[in-house]
Amino acid sequence: MIEVNIKENQKSYPIFFDNSDLSNLKNTVLQKIGSEKYVIVISKKVFNLYKNILNFDKTLIFILPDGEKEKNIKNYYKILDFCSKKGLTRDSYIVAIGGGVVGDITGFVASTYMRGINLIQVPTTLLACVDSSVGGKTAINTPFGKNIVGTFYQPSCVIINPNFLKSLDLKNIKCGLGEIIKYGIIENSCLAGESFGIINFLNEKVADILQCKISVLADIVRACIKLKVSVVEKDEKESGLRRILNLGHTYGHAIEKHTNFNKYSHGECVVEGIRFAFEIARKNNLVEDNYYYIIQDLLNKYQFKQFPSFVLKKLISIMKTDKKSTSDYIRFILPVGFASVKEFKLNDFLTIF
Repeated sequence: MIEVNIKENQKSYPIFFDNSDLSNLKNTVLQKIGSEKYVIVISKKVFNLYKNILNFDKTLIFILPDGEKEKNIKNYYKILDFCSKKGLTRDSYIVAIGGGVVGDITGFVASTYMRGINLIQVPTTLLACVDSSVGGKTAINTPFGKNIVGTFYQPSCVIINPNFLKSLDLKNIKCGLGEIIKYGIIENSCLAGESFGIINFLNEKVADILQCKISVLADIVRACIKLKVSVVEKDEKESGLRRILNLGHTYGHAIEKHTNFNKYSHGECVVEGIRFAFEIARKNNLVEDNYYYIIQDLLNKYQFKQFPSFVLKKLISIMKTDKKSTSDYIRFILPVGFASVKEFKLNDFLTIF
């Protein structure tokens, strides 16, 4: 178990690692809930795969269709309506079982229904395990940007069972890897007080990771979560240190919006954002060539998708609407040394290339 202690609001909650059979998840969740009312929000794919194993009361389950496009205001309202019809009160629980889309929209519902009810996150994808289920960011997408509408709202607990990862295909593994590689590049800047050597680990375990070896994935999930917890405990609402978690995301989110959220996965776009950040860093002498090539070689080992050349002016206009930007500049996290990053304020990308 990892304990999260948020200093800003004196909120603490546990992250449980449970490697038991998935049939035990229902009892684990119900023990946390006790006698309170609850509903489950679960992704359609996860429901179809595990409905008989998880065996939750089907009348209490809201099934969310899969895909980034489903993280929208219409589904947000539908979940609110479902919670209301089930009679949830401020003491009730809402349980998110699925990937980042389910976790984000369910968290947003939990933070706004009755001005805040209890939330349990049960991530089922590698991406959700290492990143989105921890830290309290909730959101939905709107026509004017990804995650523009959202809140900071910490869960009551997070339950991570790596056995969910057994059903992931290679595309979903690579999606999670985008965030994992990000953690390797920011590791020293997370101020965690211990070293995990994520970049070296990723270089050594390519075959095991791509073959979804659960013990190896469980190790990397723990390391990434410890890094994120270290950052979030020091800066819950992204006023400073937490911004380093956005490495690759400003450019990546712009690609996602530019391609209407249906051509590339979030992790693939983060990887492309990391490539973009390293190009800027190299051309501005922020990193040595040796480190630049180490990261390029790492990305090549995992055979991430090659992206076309986008019109930079179009992406810049999208990035200017990013919630991390201001009217004067775009906030960008760039590498400045091995496993270290720094925030830069860029107001004229065209002079960089």
